[in-house]
Amino acid sequence: MTMPARAQELGGRLPSPKDKAAANQLRQILATQAAGDAKLRVLDEENKEPFEVTLTPALSSLMMELLRHIGSGDAVTLVPVSQMLTTQQAADLLNVSRPFLISLRDKGEIEHTKVGRHRRIKAENLFAYKRTRDAKRSDALSDLAELDAEYF
Repeated sequence: MTMPARAQELGGRLPSPKDKAAANQLRQILATQAAGDAKLRVLDEENKEPFEVTLTPALSSLMMELLRHIGSGDAVTLVPVSQMLTTQQAADLLNVSRPFLISLRDKGEIEHTKVGRHRRIKAENLFAYKRTRDAKRSDALSDLAELDAEYF
């Protein structure tokens, strides 16, 4: 998979067993926090004094999701929603071929802009398309499950 511009990867590698263990440990710590703001105490190596970091529910949820992926050994790439992606980068994120993505773009299913001779897709628009696509797939799967249940 190509790397989106300005995307950050975890050291250019899959998480090591030590990374996975640390991620799972931190995820367990965050999970035990009461609903609302999570508070973490971090030891400052220079001053030997702990300081407190407060994670809002949204940030805590995002951290939990990130740690879940790292803890299970998945490679992680962060893509800012304002990022402009090439068609190949967008295709890689959707796990489809570039020609298929171009056909979606040409049908107007994914909004895009033209930058010079090239077309770019805003990550925000790509993720909106992905959410819609995933919802349609989920609904279709539910319908199939209902039909299957009728036969038994």
